[in-house]
This record gives sequence, structure tokens and C-alpha cells, in this order.
Amino acid sequence: MRQLVVLVFFVVIVSYFQVSSRRNRPEDKTKCPKVRAIRNFDLQQMLGKWYVIEYYASSEEALSYRCMRAEFTMSTMDDVTMNFTYGFTDDPVNEILMGNITWIIPNPAEPSHWTHSEDTYEGIYNTYVLDSDYTSWSLLLHCAEKKKVPRYLSSFIMSRDPTLGVNVISYLREKLPKYDIDLSYVFLMQQDNCNGTNIDVPPNVLANRPDVSSRRHPMKHHHRE
Repeated sequence: MRQLVVLVFFVVIVSYFQVSSRRNRPEDKTKCPKVRAIRNFDLQQMLGKWYVIEYYASSEEALSYRCMRAEFTMSTMDDVTMNFTYGFTDDPVNEILMGNITWIIPNPAEPSHWTHSEDTYEGIYNTYVLDSDYTSWSLLLHCAEKKKVPRYLSSFIMSRDPTLGVNVISYLREKLPKYDIDLSYVFLMQQDNCNGTNIDVPPNVLANRPDVSSRRHPMKHHHRE
């Protein structure tokens, strides 16, 4: 009996130090998190228009954007294009801007993983569909890697409608921490008053308006060397 107690104690101590060593192990923030591809993912069903309901980017501590919307299309079976519109929260004119990004599907057996190689960027921009029911909501994760600098993470909670149920948002948010996303920086995206510019802006406000055309769009990332 005494030998059994000693053995159990030994196993508990070893397990404790193994868990502690894993917790204290420094995390590699230069690499994108590992994402398991969705089984039986149907990319065709996800195509079309979406509203970005909540937004996260690792380089931002406040929400810079509003009225972000996306439309996914495919010109071939090997690529995915996202055309998107957005505005800046500090733009008094409320100008709606446009952008786009095209990915390739590196493995046809995993259509929920897309990659984009940028000409001006030493690295690969990965996008993963973490989950989707196709008709109501989707969850995307974007990650870019570059040697010797921190990775760039961003994420979209998207809906086919301008609003999404609280329970669904909570369900999707719960999936993000495992990919090192801090939920306190996942921001609600405004989706009203997005259909036109404000023409009644006082001249003094217009004179101090930020140059929105020169600012980076939501899918553009930068790294600090």
C-alpha cells in the first residue's frame, strides 16, 4: 500500500512539472497558429456578400474601420477573390472606399485554406475559414509571417445580414483564443449609415480631414522591424 502511495505521488509530481514547463515555455509569436482544415467544407456555398460584424487585428488597439463588407467570388477553381468596402471611423465625410485581395487554394483537398503571396512582402499571407454555416455566419482568420518579426493576425466575424445574434457571436468568439486572439481587442463593426458620403461637413472640419486615400486598408498589414 505504501509503495502504491509513493508511486501515485511521484506521478502527480512529474505531471505537475510537465504541465508547468509547457505553460512557461515561450511561445513563438513569429509563426502563424496551426489551423486544422474544416472537413467537408463547401467553398461554393460561402461565396457572395457578407457583412463584417466584428473585427480583430493584432496591430490595432482601437477600431479604425466601419461599414466593412465583403463579397467572395471565384474566377477559377484555384483562386478566391474578396472585393470589400469600408470606411474610417474618424472620417467626417464618411467616404466608402474599396479594395480587393485574391488568394490561391494551395491544396484542393483543403478549400478552407487560402494563401496570398505579396510582391512587396517577404512572406505568405494565410487565410483560413474557421467555421461557417454558409447561410448566416462565417469566421475567418488571417495570418501573415515574415522572418524575424512578429506575425500579423486578423479575424472577421461575418454575417449575411447587417446584424448577428448575440448567441452566435459568443459562439464564434469562443473559437478565437486558441489562435492567440485577445477577445478584448475584438471590436464591433458599425454597419449603419454606410450608403453615402456626408456632404454637409463644415469647411473647417473638411480642411482637417485625414487623407483616407493614403491610409492602409483592412487587409493590408505592416510589420515593425
